[in-house]
Amino acid sequence: MNLEEYFARTGYKGSLEKQDLETLTDIFQHHIRAVPFENLSIHCGEKITLELEHVYNKIVRKKRGGWCMENNQLLGWVLKCLGYDASFLGAYVFNPHQNAYATIMTHLLVKVVIDSKAYIVDGGFGVSYQMWQPMELVSGKDQPQAPGVFRFTEKNDTWYLEKMRRKQYIPNQNFSNSDLLEKKECRKVYMFSLEPRTVEDFRFQCTYLQTSPDSLFTKKSICTLQTTNGFQALIGWTLTETTYNYKENMDLVEFVTLEDEELEKTLKEKFNITLDRKLVPINIKGFYTI
Repeated sequence: MNLEEYFARTGYKGSLEKQDLETLTDIFQHHIRAVPFENLSIHCGEKITLELEHVYNKIVRKKRGGWCMENNQLLGWVLKCLGYDASFLGAYVFNPHQNAYATIMTHLLVKVVIDSKAYIVDGGFGVSYQMWQPMELVSGKDQPQAPGVFRFTEKNDTWYLEKMRRKQYIPNQNFSNSDLLEKKECRKVYMFSLEPRTVEDFRFQCTYLQTSPDSLFTKKSICTLQTTNGFQALIGWTLTETTYNYKENMDLVEFVTLEDEELEKTLKEKFNITLDRKLVPINIKGFYTI
């Protein structure tokens, strides 16, 4: 495992000497635009494991993506190797269908401290809730980014992340009521504490999320990637391409339904992914929004 190989994977060619916010942001943005957030292993008969060497081999050498426990673990390793003060945190994801936060800590985050200021770096959420810049860990401050306005609030040592989106223009009205569309303009994302975590804290969750019939990740095959002006997502057979603020305060959301024979080509062309095994797509309704 080496940094040069990782940066060749993400296309980052900037400074490796500075441990400042500008460099961190640049490294982070190259990661989220090169490495998909995806759970395709579950749906093509592969097991997801959390050993760092396995994660590195999958994402860097095989040019795959991963979920938060893979993406953010790799990103945290890179930042530590560069000399950043980086550590892991654990979050509980909000479920809009139950209107409640999960009772299991399933989301791994990276906290980075620069010049005594703490930032959250999360390269493993995907779709429209993927932050594009490190977020300063301050309560009650709107932090506008290309995907929308993010905000942390803190109460009794628990931190909450929420996001306000823009209006949406959906040319294909057949999808205007799709469960893949986020209906609320302000959406809770997850909650977390500042208690340091290790990868060991996520062993059970890694197994649970890829085996439980109650897991979102067994109900949906998901592959999403951030672009320079939005994101694209393949969920089941539905390809979504979102362009942020394509008109003032309006996001363009385009949907198309693919045939089985189009999936492999789409994964290669849109996400630069070639799978070793055949994907069996799935999209059980009512469990996912973008």
